[in-house]
Amino acid sequence: MCGISGLANWGNRQTLTRMNAVQSHRGPNDSGVWEHRSPDGSYIGLASRRLSILDLSADGHMPMSNEDGTVWITYNGEIYNFADLRRELEGKGHRFASRTDTEVIVHLYEEEGHDCVQRLNGMFAFAICDLRESRPTLFMARDHFGIKPFYYTCRNGRLAFASEAKALMEVEDFATEIDFHALDQYLSFLWVPDPKTLFKGIHKLPAGHWALFRDGELKISEYWDLSFPPADHDFPRSERDLAYEVRERFQRSVEQQMVSDVPLGAFLSAGLDSSSIAAVLARAADRPLRTYTVTFAEKYRKGENTLDDPAVAARLAHQLGCENQQIVVEPDVASLLPKLCWHMDEPTADPALIAAYLVSREASKDVTVLMSGVGGDELFAGYRKYAAHYWAQAYAKLPAPLRKFSEFASSRLPSLRGTSVKGQVRLIKKMIRSAGLPPQERFIRNCTYLDSLRKDPLLTPDVQDAIAGHDPGRVHRDSFARVEHADFLNQMLYLDTKIFMTSLNLTYNDKMSMACSVEVRVPFLDRELAEFVAWNVPPHMKLNGFVRPTTKHVFREAMRDFLPAEVLRQPKAGFAAPTDYWLANDLREMTDDLLSESRIRSRGLFRPESIRRLITEHRAGKQDWSMQIWQFLTLELWMQNFVDRSSTWAASESVQAAIA
Repeated sequence: MCGISGLANWGNRQTLTRMNAVQSHRGPNDSGVWEHRSPDGSYIGLASRRLSILDLSADGHMPMSNEDGTVWITYNGEIYNFADLRRELEGKGHRFASRTDTEVIVHLYEEEGHDCVQRLNGMFAFAICDLRESRPTLFMARDHFGIKPFYYTCRNGRLAFASEAKALMEVEDFATEIDFHALDQYLSFLWVPDPKTLFKGIHKLPAGHWALFRDGELKISEYWDLSFPPADHDFPRSERDLAYEVRERFQRSVEQQMVSDVPLGAFLSAGLDSSSIAAVLARAADRPLRTYTVTFAEKYRKGENTLDDPAVAARLAHQLGCENQQIVVEPDVASLLPKLCWHMDEPTADPALIAAYLVSREASKDVTVLMSGVGGDELFAGYRKYAAHYWAQAYAKLPAPLRKFSEFASSRLPSLRGTSVKGQVRLIKKMIRSAGLPPQERFIRNCTYLDSLRKDPLLTPDVQDAIAGHDPGRVHRDSFARVEHADFLNQMLYLDTKIFMTSLNLTYNDKMSMACSVEVRVPFLDRELAEFVAWNVPPHMKLNGFVRPTTKHVFREAMRDFLPAEVLRQPKAGFAAPTDYWLANDLREMTDDLLSESRIRSRGLFRPESIRRLITEHRAGKQDWSMQIWQFLTLELWMQNFVDRSSTWAASESVQAAIA
């Protein structure tokens, strides 16, 4: 796990060094810079920050080259099948100077060129400079699911890339501007879907894509995508057979990802996914597994039904023989939030990232690698929004007068904040509001936090003009078109895998863990496991039943011999945070300051009176605007960090000293 950066026809060694330094948290163990200038004056430079995981010796230093120095790489990630690939390459005459997976990629590229990515099983983002021909070439790639980030900016025949967008701001002539179409997406979804970012001119290389830069031209191509069978596909295998094979494949993925020369642990909530990983790890480990459970003090839990029960996790850890650390946190969130917004690069209005940071920070005292359950919900249908689709279909068949009354009544329901049913109220309101739409539009609407009717009154005329005619859900519609042949449950899973998981969950897990110099691995996103489940497990074995459907049904059956009934029966609980409590207490003063009339007016993006109305209605309990208020808070902190560059965190002595 590392931080990478690079330049082509742009900047110099000093620029690279600054880009490298601003990502020092991603790799505190080592750093390196390599550069090449061709006779025609063209320039390529690579830089790396290293978090040592495999081969802790100096042999793992990056950027790394082949034997004769004609192929150079800067790389971030882990390749879990690297040992098999190494044996194959040694059989073809390649010589290795280290025990790293980095060197395996170099020699595999020598053998197979761009097709090398098809052989890699793991998470990765890398850039290879190939000097074997007369014209230097940069070959760049991002892993199949987008577990590892890759940001780039390209203009006028010049290219810069990095693991984090903030590193690109160290490049000369880069001015931070807001992409208003991306802002429209952020206001709609709480985050910006790949490949855009809120930085105008900075993009993300999409998951499952490679890029080639040569002679000032950038070419991007897809090399892999998750596919599903047609809706009428015949699934011949029994539930028992499928559960057995799912368990075998899942075990193999977890055990393969245990490879490490540093201490390894696991997140452990009360949920099925993290519990299953811990159960497999505990069986395979040669010493007691360290597990980490984050929970909030009792005062934060009032009215929250999305926080896991730490007692269930503690009982499971005891049963598995794990060394479980329960992390009870009472964070100074007002001080913490600006720092985490700086680490995130992009405004991301999901308070769950705070919990991800806190558990990573505590775990970093003992381990360098953590296993996470991210991806299980998208693979096996774990979110309640999938069931909501079928409920909405049934609701749409009710007589029109009854539906009209339901819509009238739900619109007047209070938010019921501070009660355990507020989540259900929010879901009911969303479901009823979108029930009359076609399935695809209904799903997009249920992913939307501010639709155009609610968004437009918040925007100034200038912003309204800038986004006129823009469709923030275009990336969702394009994704639906790719799998329109599949069962609709699989269509929803595809969208969440390609958009929600990559752009939100994987992004904040990477950024928050790397802020603590911790590597997070995600066994559910083994490519072979995902491909098997997509093509062989029928939809009804993922989401089983109708009124109270069982989510992840086949996976629950697969893990029946590994986990106690208490865990198998656990309802879905998000990796969440007590947003309501923070907004009403810890962040009340910050909210009034950052979202004051004068500050909002000076930005020229939103109408101050409309933002204040959201805050007033939320505090009065008339509506639950917690996520939307969090959204505007996060955006203002992002602008202070990256537009103004005036944030106390971004301007702190430690950050500036690292850059200097």
